[in-house]
Amino acid sequence: MAHTTARPAPTVGFDLDMTLIDSRPGIRACYRALAERTGTFIDADLAVTRLGPPLAKELANWFPKEQVPAMADLYRSMYPAYAITPTPALPGAREAIAAVRAAGGRALVVTAKYEPNAKLHLEHLGIEPDAVAGDLWAEAKAVALRQHGAGVYVGDHLGDIRAARAADALSVTVATGPFGADELRAAGTDVVLADLTAFPEWLAGHLAGEPEPSRA
Repeated sequence: MAHTTARPAPTVGFDLDMTLIDSRPGIRACYRALAERTGTFIDADLAVTRLGPPLAKELANWFPKEQVPAMADLYRSMYPAYAITPTPALPGAREAIAAVRAAGGRALVVTAKYEPNAKLHLEHLGIEPDAVAGDLWAEAKAVALRQHGAGVYVGDHLGDIRAARAADALSVTVATGPFGADELRAAGTDVVLADLTAFPEWLAGHLAGEPEPSRA
């Protein structure tokens, strides 16, 4: 009979958009308001299908390069009025944070979103991580993950897998964002969950020293 070794209480990082929250309704509303304000066409329905990368990358599809910084500032200033209230937590989000805490661990949110707006979402939804780090994307997220000693990073995007790899953290992904389970596995994630409702059970097994599921 194989013996397992219990693991210590973890520090777990979580992505925000499409991992903890379904930010599509709010972001769609903010893009539509930005389009109306500037008189520039923005396909908001298309934009919300590719959430994850920094805001400037999306805005570059709709505005000349030299206007992108100013449009990003304008979008961020409009965001609280349009995007916070319509945005719900994804199933299992609160329970996932609670599971980390119950295990004696710390829960972080590490996101590409503008940090003040990320904090507004969490406050509005009553989700209280131990720390929030914003304005970080892909490998840059590893800076915050390493700073806080995170051994696990939970996200939904291929960029989140890259973040976990750069931080030498276990990559756990949920298939609630733009990529399906097969795409996430092909990108090299360690664990794929359908959504965060499966996270507490996975965490309990992980901490008990059970082997991680195969990537195959």
